[in-house]
Amino acid sequence: MGLCALLLCATCHALEINQANVAELDSLRGMGPALSAKVLQARAQKPFESWRDVMKRVSGFGPVKAQQFSDQGLTVNGQALKP
Repeated sequence: MGLCALLLCATCHALEINQANVAELDSLRGMGPALSAKVLQARAQKPFESWRDVMKRVSGFGPVKAQQFSDQGLTVNGQALKP
């Protein structure tokens, strides 16, 4: 039962990178204003297709950060990062 509650909670707090605003991105631990600005600038060119696309196009957004943000509920096209 606890696992179900945890999964439901994670779903409630999902944050889609292709729709998040600067305040929502900044609310993620480890994001900060500089990285969220880079995310928004890259996204303005075209939406992100995958986690790999985000890591390729956003300087400072590597595998460790991606996993950290995914664990906090960030998604790319509705998908969490698969470990």
